[in-house]
Amino acid sequence: MEVLMRTMFQSLGKNHSMNKLAKKYGLRMGAARFVAGDSTESAIQTSKELNNNGKVVTLDHLGEFVFTEEEARLSTAMCIQTLEAIAESGVQSNLSLKMTSLGLDISKELCMENMRRILHTARMNNIFVRIDMEDYLHCQISLDMYKELRKEFDNVGIVIQAYLYRTEQDMNDLHQYQANLRLVKGAYKESPEVSFPEKKDVDENYKKIIKMHLLNGHYTAVASHDEEMIQYTKRLVRENGISNDQFEFQMLYGICVELQDRLVKEGYKVRVYVPYGIDWFGYFMRRLAERPANVWFVLKNFAK
Repeated sequence: MEVLMRTMFQSLGKNHSMNKLAKKYGLRMGAARFVAGDSTESAIQTSKELNNNGKVVTLDHLGEFVFTEEEARLSTAMCIQTLEAIAESGVQSNLSLKMTSLGLDISKELCMENMRRILHTARMNNIFVRIDMEDYLHCQISLDMYKELRKEFDNVGIVIQAYLYRTEQDMNDLHQYQANLRLVKGAYKESPEVSFPEKKDVDENYKKIIKMHLLNGHYTAVASHDEEMIQYTKRLVRENGISNDQFEFQMLYGICVELQDRLVKEGYKVRVYVPYGIDWFGYFMRRLAERPANVWFVLKNFAK
């Protein structure tokens, strides 16, 4: 049943008709638990509250798979607006983005132009930008573009997914760039030809890449709600004398809040991934696919 539900929600997340319906009816389907409103103002207010609770933030103006140059430029403008709002408000926040929302599927040149505009604005305001990794079809080009941008900008990082077979080699390739990486297990449905089908293998690979990156001396964002992985990271840094300044834990807005609070009290840096905007449906469906408990939360909201 869990596998069927995951497949269903992942498919719904890519359905354009459902996405349009979701935009029409707003965040009333329970997504407000995981999405910080539909405006920049609401995202900044949420960031202030999280900062006041000892957490830092990365803001993500939701959007992906745009199909026109106009949409790509609009998404770019929203990223720049978000950066300016971060700088003006003084909140402790990075920016996360998806390159498909900046026109990657239209042309690499358009996407690179938009990325450079965003990174230039971010550099002027001393803000770090994280490129989110997307599905497997976008993996290689995303890494290639990151490497190209890394030669020009030192305020950019990317995400690496543990469930892909290729990940260890990608980590080795990125070593020379001293990459600031967010390490995740992976949330997209991929073929067993390119990804580990068994959870235990994903977990083992996740531990492997956490260890690789930390021992290589590069900044590491361990993005997981899995307490086993969090405890593993704590032991690893303690046993190897790694400073707390070299890593952080990252979690999603609205998920495992008690765990987030506990890590802050223990003195660890916790960054909360805060998505916002009207194009929230695909993100929301992936959150439901990841954790069945999220589905029951939504059903209770409908009942109310």
